[in-house]
Amino acid sequence: MEKEIIKLIERKGPLTGSEIQETLGGDSIVLWQTCQRSTNLKIRNVGTHYLRLDPRIRGFARLSPSIWREFLTYSVVGIAEDPIAIERKAKEVLFNVEQVSKAKLELAYRVVAGISGHIESLSPSDYQVCFIIAGDIVHNMAHDVLRPEKSTRRLVSGSDIDLVVIADDQAPDDLMKRLDDAIFQEKYSLLMTPHVNEEIDYIVKKLERVREQVRFETFKQMVACKILHEGTLLYGSEVLFNAVKNILRQTGVSDKLNDLERQAKTFRRDVEAYLLRESPERIRGEMLDLFYPSEESEEFE
Repeated sequence: MEKEIIKLIERKGPLTGSEIQETLGGDSIVLWQTCQRSTNLKIRNVGTHYLRLDPRIRGFARLSPSIWREFLTYSVVGIAEDPIAIERKAKEVLFNVEQVSKAKLELAYRVVAGISGHIESLSPSDYQVCFIIAGDIVHNMAHDVLRPEKSTRRLVSGSDIDLVVIADDQAPDDLMKRLDDAIFQEKYSLLMTPHVNEEIDYIVKKLERVREQVRFETFKQMVACKILHEGTLLYGSEVLFNAVKNILRQTGVSDKLNDLERQAKTFRRDVEAYLLRESPERIRGEMLDLFYPSEESEEFE
């Protein structure tokens, strides 16, 4: 396989993992191992790693993108003796990732600004609400690779838009319902519009729910806290957003998540070493979860 990859790159120039797989096909583990082990090839990864919680992993902490997703979407494979061509291709890939992230962020902002403006016009009040965006977008790592949406199986455009909507404890229940209904309508519209095909994952809750979740005792609570920890303010009350971040810090949850991310980096290093030395058959039989991605959707279910 190494010779085939080299011939392909000599003909077309450096390629992403997905471009190689689309052309040559074959076993994904063998392809990844071949590129990683080769002294004639060089892999240049773009972007960044960040924490993902996975119930299939002991200790829950792993890095995102997964090993396979990183290879497919965020890695450039080239001839080792031609680093300039590799770097040029890597810049193109990174630029595309940044543009996709920017477009999804702008779409998310338009959606929540419209929702917020509509609800305020119906019921102006002093209740504080903030819209927090999380996931791939906040790490500038969103992709547009088509994938099936969980409930409808319709193909959507890559990374979903993860939204957490938080209201202060005094917000009435009918406001919470209006927020939920409005976002659901936008979710359905974006999903069903053919030229958009975007997916919103969201949750609407009050600040009191955050105070419960920072107990950090169950996997679902851990995921909820992780999403808030990485999230940034998209729209709404900066005071309420800062209150959420303060709760995470004061309860020690932010420190716990930082520790988990350090553990995940060590785990990733050890996993990659394991996957490089083991046979594809054994990996498929025992440790395939280490290679492929998992969904971190517990907070939005």
